[in-house]
Amino acid sequence: MTNWLPDLSTGTGPLYVRLADSIESAISEGTLSPGTKLPPQRNLAYDIGVTIGTIGRAYSLVHERGLVSGEVGRGTYVLPPPQNQNSAQPDPVTASMTGTRPLDAPPGVVRFDSTAAPDVGQGDTIASNLADIARDHGLDITSYTRTFPAHWFQAGANWLAKGNWRPAPDSIVPALGAHAAIMAIISAVTAPGDKIVFEHLTYSRISRSAGLIGRRTALVESDDQGVIPADFERLCAQQHPKLAFLMPTAHNPTGICMPAERRRAIGEIARKHNVWLVEDDLYGAMSTDTTPLLTEFAPERTFLVGGFSKSVAAGVRGGWVACPAHFSHRVSIAHKMVTGGMPFLLAELCARMVLSGEAAEIRAKTIAELSKRVDYARKTFAGFEFSAAAGIPFLWLKLPDPWLSGIFKNAAFREGVLVDDEDEFKAGRSDKTFHRVRIGFSTQASAQEADKGFQIVRRLLETGSAGYDSYS
Repeated sequence: MTNWLPDLSTGTGPLYVRLADSIESAISEGTLSPGTKLPPQRNLAYDIGVTIGTIGRAYSLVHERGLVSGEVGRGTYVLPPPQNQNSAQPDPVTASMTGTRPLDAPPGVVRFDSTAAPDVGQGDTIASNLADIARDHGLDITSYTRTFPAHWFQAGANWLAKGNWRPAPDSIVPALGAHAAIMAIISAVTAPGDKIVFEHLTYSRISRSAGLIGRRTALVESDDQGVIPADFERLCAQQHPKLAFLMPTAHNPTGICMPAERRRAIGEIARKHNVWLVEDDLYGAMSTDTTPLLTEFAPERTFLVGGFSKSVAAGVRGGWVACPAHFSHRVSIAHKMVTGGMPFLLAELCARMVLSGEAAEIRAKTIAELSKRVDYARKTFAGFEFSAAAGIPFLWLKLPDPWLSGIFKNAAFREGVLVDDEDEFKAGRSDKTFHRVRIGFSTQASAQEADKGFQIVRRLLETGSAGYDSYS
């Protein structure tokens, strides 16, 4: 973030136009370089003595001019200048900062900002199955999917089963990935204005998406064992939420696994206050933790969500929900309404891969590969505080003094490494500071390539004050 302040003493027109012109001039002169984060609107309004509405209109105007890119919760960043056909491609670091990330980082740039399933050779399996489906179901893939065959539900039941727990096939809803599944649940059991409970740190895109459809966020306190039952009870009693979104096993981004007694307590509190529960088990399905699922403690109100994105292939968009009794039809209709419907090709592909055992084989290879990378991370970051677990594609790294999360993220950008700072995982406005970043290490070609990025991050951590001063 820059300390730049505009000069509004010159120019003509309304204040917001003069401010927009000042920003454009600073960008043209290089004072605000590509990738620079503009000051938060509230801070800038205070510093120059105008209303926050003036700042908002100015930022909207420079956005319309194609000079900046912004996203709620992340900030507003200066875009690189337009490229002509003979120009070099946009700088991948700046592209990431502005939200226009490349599909693949060019050589020398390490993407630690993704936890999609690594390449373990699944492409051949997917290609073979797609060819078979195209041959066997030519008519089905050319039209809308109006009926779901029974084996789609059986595949979902198989994939979501864990330990001694197994959902009934008639409780399953096939979905276009876990995110779409969760939004379908939210749409089915809550209404605009209802509150949804999130931890301060979580997969924040769900809270943002819920906000877009009119749901409100209520933040619950957590500790090193997950959600604190007493605070969950307080929140339920005072704010009357309709639903809570939780990741009890291999929580993203902290990696915490909630103990059984906490899961039982959360289930009892939810039952007492009539709160629905969404259990996101995407990472949990890759964990060695054997704690019973949250849904086992509150089966009548818990929706269990899982899928392919972290363990098999993110681009396949495979996902399923195991619903409480009598809710699968309601969630299925909501999923169709919010996504446009389930494509036959992808649903059939996922079902075939599960029922043939191919998906489980790929997941096993993925866990083995990620475990190698965790071993490298443990060695490289020895002496620093972090949490990591075998088979889980990220680590949660505590930054030593004087690093701040956002400043470290910018410093890493300049070193050619893309990481996620803590703000990426905040479900709402919070005064909590964790001084951590998440390192996702699944998309590199190998464990050795991931370790090269780890080494860059470690060197940056060790620069201490010198690195901090350079990038603040």
